[in-house]
Amino acid sequence: MGFDDHHPPRRELIDDCVHCGFCLPACPTYALGGEEADSPRGRIHLMAQVLDGASLPGSVTTHVDRCLSCMGCLTACPSGVRYDELVEATRAQIERQVRRPVRERVVRALIFGLFPHPRRLRVARAMLAAAEATGLRSLLRRDAVAARLPPFARAMESIAPPVSRIERLPRRIPADGERRGTVGMLTGCVQNVFFSSVNAATARLLAAEGFEVVVPAAQGCCGALSGHVGREEEAIRYAKSTIDTFEASGVTVIVVNAAGCGSAMKEYGRLLRDELAYAHRASQFSANTRDLSEFLVEMGPRAQRNPLHTTAVYQDACHLAHAQRIRSQPRALLAAIPGLEVREIAEAELCCGSAGVYNLLQPEAARELGDRKAANVLAADAELLVTANLGCLMQIRAAVKRSGRSITAVHIAEILDASLQGVPVPGTARTAVPVAEIPRPQGV
Repeated sequence: MGFDDHHPPRRELIDDCVHCGFCLPACPTYALGGEEADSPRGRIHLMAQVLDGASLPGSVTTHVDRCLSCMGCLTACPSGVRYDELVEATRAQIERQVRRPVRERVVRALIFGLFPHPRRLRVARAMLAAAEATGLRSLLRRDAVAARLPPFARAMESIAPPVSRIERLPRRIPADGERRGTVGMLTGCVQNVFFSSVNAATARLLAAEGFEVVVPAAQGCCGALSGHVGREEEAIRYAKSTIDTFEASGVTVIVVNAAGCGSAMKEYGRLLRDELAYAHRASQFSANTRDLSEFLVEMGPRAQRNPLHTTAVYQDACHLAHAQRIRSQPRALLAAIPGLEVREIAEAELCCGSAGVYNLLQPEAARELGDRKAANVLAADAELLVTANLGCLMQIRAAVKRSGRSITAVHIAEILDASLQGVPVPGTARTAVPVAEIPRPQGV
């Protein structure tokens, strides 16, 4: 049983790979085990074998499943090989054709029966709050108890954030001062339920910069998680709904503050290429999608930044740095905050192990990558960890906690919002000092 006829990996893309090996040090799974089949060029070789008549199940499924789809190889490849298209096509083939063991099917059913559904997530949030209030969550963290949990459950508990108050956004937030334009805003699934403060900070930030913000009530999952693991039909369904919702809201530009979501939405044109009623609309939608940092730098700053005297590490989210090629914009925004010192870390290009739901499907490898990333973050000796993706934030925060140390982790929208508003950075007592209150040097 090889590939079927529905968009198999394209031979011409496979042939672009000259097996030079530049992808090897950029690949997290190769860095962990040093196994050729767990590198991009090794997986491409396996894809070519299937095209030549080899069977799809077995080692092909194993090694493709181990891929984080972090796209670090895209940045490293001198030949411009579209590994992203190849691995997505292969995963869709595997999802259609390979019958997984019962335990894997159960875990995947739980993940995709929960995370893309905000209403179900709110129920899960209530259960998590009850577990915190009764002490059950503390019990589950004890070594003797945690050791008895299935790896999936243990991983989920370790990265689950503390339950905080949900900040609900109105459907339309007016611009501060003279309006520069109107944008739509994606609120996400997990982010909307567990990190609503990030969405609130994003909306305030956009409004402060002079943009009216539209938050469509009917929006749901964008399909990023489903597309990431090859659930193509499901991803297409979510993508269509997202396009319909934002088109109905009347906005043109859609701002996204989650790297994985933004990356998926920018690929709607390819995902919906066979859908006659959506193909052109999807391409236009993708062209109008902007990451928050990308949009703010593109439009230029208007609101005044208040100084924030602290140190921060900026962690590149893979689907921002590698998939969307957005690296300089977040750093430029942070550099514009007076008094903030931004430090770089070792192995900055290497994935933290979050990668959508990878840390739940491959918890052992994800944990090792998370610990490696946390060690590099802590070595920078900064007060804050700043990232542009909540998956990274949860993953690294859990790894730092395992190390016995601590660091305040925030989304980039939160630290920018704190600077503009002159309020404490979430989780710290660091209040941005209003410019008018800063003592002027003598003689000036």
